[in-house]
Amino acid sequence: MDAAVFRGERDVRIEERPDPEIEMPTDAVVRITHTAVCGSDLWFYRGQRDYDEGDPVGHEPMGIVEEVGEDVTSVRPGDRVLAPFAISCGECEFCRKGLHTSCAHGDTWAGEQDGAQGEMVRAPHADGTLVRVPERYADDEEVLEALLPLTDVMCTGHHAAVSAGVEAGDTAVVVGDGAVGLCGVLAAKRLGAERVIAMGHHEDRLELARELGATDTVSARGEAAIEAATDLTNGGANHVMECVGAASSMETAVEVARDGGTVGYVGVPEGVSDAVFLDTAFGKNLTIAGGIAPVRAYVDELMADVLQGTLDPSPVFTKTVDLDDVPEGYRAMDDREAIKVLVRVRGRGE
Repeated sequence: MDAAVFRGERDVRIEERPDPEIEMPTDAVVRITHTAVCGSDLWFYRGQRDYDEGDPVGHEPMGIVEEVGEDVTSVRPGDRVLAPFAISCGECEFCRKGLHTSCAHGDTWAGEQDGAQGEMVRAPHADGTLVRVPERYADDEEVLEALLPLTDVMCTGHHAAVSAGVEAGDTAVVVGDGAVGLCGVLAAKRLGAERVIAMGHHEDRLELARELGATDTVSARGEAAIEAATDLTNGGANHVMECVGAASSMETAVEVARDGGTVGYVGVPEGVSDAVFLDTAFGKNLTIAGGIAPVRAYVDELMADVLQGTLDPSPVFTKTVDLDDVPEGYRAMDDREAIKVLVRVRGRGE
């Protein structure tokens, strides 16, 4: 099969790799039809995070089940499925309490596993990991594009809103205008927030945030941004969603939070020093909650809304490529020419 492989800084290539096979009775083999390039992929792409040369990449799979192991009961060949970025068994103590990213038997796509930016993947723990799309929607391209963000960014934005304690009538500040931040805007509105203030540095992305439900936007930087958000919230917000993972965004989040408020953080931390923001959080009696999103715990309820037509995160995809052009997708996101790249994977021979 063909799959995207990391070969070094800013060097992702399409190469031939062995077709996956059933190795355990709990496995399934899935033919990928849709996947995506994630903002977190840019960390290793830019050389800011270690990644082994020659390893496959991609962690947002959607496709058709080709084969299942003898113990798999929840899906069968021909089913349309999507999968969270984290592989989980669905049965251990952590999965039972909705913390699938801490699964005792879990893993992630790519690295030593098959990567989702390829023609096929072996899905370990298929019953715990794969989410079946109802048959009536299995070939509805519009619905499928709205469902694909549930593999990661939509559920991650939702985790930020839940962790920040957003409820009906609240004011929420979203720090970050990437795909996760934009999905955070959608999530806050879905939970009933009356005001959603999106903070970012790119006017086109903030315009999209307004289209997705943001009532206010802040495009300033540094202290000016903190001052603007603080003024808009009359001294700070009780609910702040940190959706970037950089030291500067975490500092901004705690600065714009009202004393006694909650910061829900979901950005993958990169270069964050606790000394930078913990003193402020301590002095303001802030609650800091969040972490890596347990997508499998959220995907069913969010899928229901997508299928009902009340939730559509697909606008975060601003560029579409086929598998051969995945390297161009990385370049476009690295150069901020795209917010998030959708990858359509054609079947063999198409």
